[in-house]
Amino acid sequence: MRTHRALGRLCALLVLAAAAGVASAQAPLQDLSSFPVLAGPPLPDGAWGGVPTVVVFWSVDCAYCKRHNARIAQLQAAVDPQRLRVLGVLEGGDVDAARQEVARRGWQFPVVIDDGRLRPRFTPRRMVPMTCLLLADGRLHQCIPGEMSEADVMELAQTRWAGPAR
Repeated sequence: MRTHRALGRLCALLVLAAAAGVASAQAPLQDLSSFPVLAGPPLPDGAWGGVPTVVVFWSVDCAYCKRHNARIAQLQAAVDPQRLRVLGVLEGGDVDAARQEVARRGWQFPVVIDDGRLRPRFTPRRMVPMTCLLLADGRLHQCIPGEMSEADVMELAQTRWAGPAR
C-alpha cells in the first residue's frame, strides 16, 4: 500500500514536471520588450517567430563566455539573419563592464539583461555559457551547457533545425 501511494505521488510529480517543461518550452521568446537591451540592434516587438534562434546565456566575469561569444559572433556574421538569429543574454556581473566588453570585441548580436525571468523559460541549469537553440516556431530544441569549439558553433548554421521555417 505504501509503495502504491509513493508511486502515485511520483507519477503526479512527473506529470507536473512535464507540464511545466512543456509550458516553458513552447515559446521562450514570446516577448523581449520588458528586458533591457545592453547592446546591439533594437529588438523586434513581440515574438521572434519564423526564424531559428541561438540564445547564449553568459556572464562578463566568465572567461569561457568571452571565447564562446567570439565564436557566436563569427556564426552571426556568417549566416543570413533571415535564416538564423543570435541573441545574447547577460546574467550577472557588472553591466557597464559587459557593455564595454561587447563594444571592445565588436559583437553585433543583440544582448539583453536577464533579471532572472528569462533563464527559467529555457533551462533550470545555472551554468554559463549556456547555448539554447530555438526552432523557427519558437519552441526550445536543445540547451548545450559550456563552451563550444569553433567547429561546433559553426556547425549550428548547418544543422537541420536551422533550416527555413515550414
